[in-house]
Amino acid sequence: MFKNRRVIVVMPAYNAEKTLLRTCEEVDRQIVDEIVLVDDASSDATVRLARELSLHVIVHPKNRGYGGNQKTCYRAALNLGADIVIMVHPDYQYTPLLIPAMASMIGNGLYDCVIGSRILSGDARRSGMPLYKYVCNRALTLVQNMVMQSKLTEFHTGYRAFSRELLLALPLEENSDDFVFDNQMLAQIHYFGFKIGEVSCPTKYFAEASSINFRRSCQYGVGCLSTATKYRLARWKLIHSRLFHSQGGKLDITQSPAPAPTTDSAPTAQG
Repeated sequence: MFKNRRVIVVMPAYNAEKTLLRTCEEVDRQIVDEIVLVDDASSDATVRLARELSLHVIVHPKNRGYGGNQKTCYRAALNLGADIVIMVHPDYQYTPLLIPAMASMIGNGLYDCVIGSRILSGDARRSGMPLYKYVCNRALTLVQNMVMQSKLTEFHTGYRAFSRELLLALPLEENSDDFVFDNQMLAQIHYFGFKIGEVSCPTKYFAEASSINFRRSCQYGVGCLSTATKYRLARWKLIHSRLFHSQGGKLDITQSPAPAPTTDSAPTAQG
């Protein structure tokens, strides 16, 4: 709990067996009430290890993509009564040691969303971020800030915290099930007037840390530019986009976290 607000960490997981333990060891359980791990049809022992760590485990019988995984994460967290939801990748690329700071920024009512920026510290390249990713990150962020009239240092981090109210308000079901989900979500947050804060976040690049290849990165970049363009055209009322429509598909938390996935029923899977 943070000021009587329930804090839940969600982990969208795919083949995270080698890094899950290290990630969980840095989660401050005095702040975090529960950890939800959604496994996206991993081929390794991610689910078994998550059970042993007493996480709340949800299993996708078929891979639904990074965005599809997040939708399940947020449904589950909201169903479990979360007031603050923090997404932490279980590949240990982002340190969970920032969870208390991010939770306090949401819990004190300062921001509706907080992102961990790899750029603020200036250490991204020294930490191992590939040059082409760094250049693309900076270029895309510059273009998106210009088009959307925002001032974020990074649009492409996967380390994020959200208030319950924000997650219930956004039309997240309209977003892609692929990697561009993250970018669409930040665009929606900005479009609907929610406040976004940033914290400087060190990051790690190593063999076990998940990363998309060059081809997928290019597809992601095109998706980001498309999202920014739709944002601007919707602002000018030149198009109607369900991404930026208040009546778009919102997360349905009246049912189970998602119709297709099955929740692991083993006793140790419940946090």
